[in-house]
Amino acid sequence: MANINVVNLAGAKVGEFELVDEVFAAEINDGLLWESVKHYRAALRQGTAATKNRNQVSGAGKKLWKQKGTGRARVGSIRTPLWRGGGTVHGPKPRSYEYAFPQKKLMGALRSAISAKISDGKFTIVDSFEVPEGKTKLFRTALDKLEAGKTTLLVESSRKLNEKLYLGSRNLQGVELVLSSEVHPYDLLRYEHAVFSKDAIEALQETLKKFVSKRSKATDERSKAAAQKEVA
Repeated sequence: MANINVVNLAGAKVGEFELVDEVFAAEINDGLLWESVKHYRAALRQGTAATKNRNQVSGAGKKLWKQKGTGRARVGSIRTPLWRGGGTVHGPKPRSYEYAFPQKKLMGALRSAISAKISDGKFTIVDSFEVPEGKTKLFRTALDKLEAGKTTLLVESSRKLNEKLYLGSRNLQGVELVLSSEVHPYDLLRYEHAVFSKDAIEALQETLKKFVSKRSKATDERSKAAAQKEVA
């Protein structure tokens, strides 16, 4: 099992956290990440696009001229879709773009997103987000010491979320605070750096362990066995 350093808000190492191999040692699944982002962005769509059909556009329903004898094409209404200002045929109507996405696939994408952040060196675990005051300046200083980059995702456990953390981080440009129970792969991919509290990563790791399939475990064990044989 791999270990990752746990630091305080001053950037000093205060311990280590053990990452479970069955959760984070698997290969990064780019296809699953793409699916999760597509699902997330589809749910963000407002779906308010709409056009008027011939029943909704303005104009009388009176027949403009008699059917025969004028030498002109027959027409029944000024609201016909064939004319300028008439109704639209098969135009868009308000709708929801949301669709079901299996929770197991979502958890798999989340594992891949966290693994990608760790492998890129863009993942930090802090022992706590506790600060004396809920001041933006204090959190800005802390993120600078952590070398968090231009955009940062802060992840805290729902049990440890406090008002000081919320007030101190809400006005930081390029910084977003989410709960460990609500973090999405899209969040991790959107922000350059991810900073988790120790409680948050512990809770999330326990949740992800429940969704690791037996097949994935067997594959990982075979990969480790093959690697050991090559070394020997």
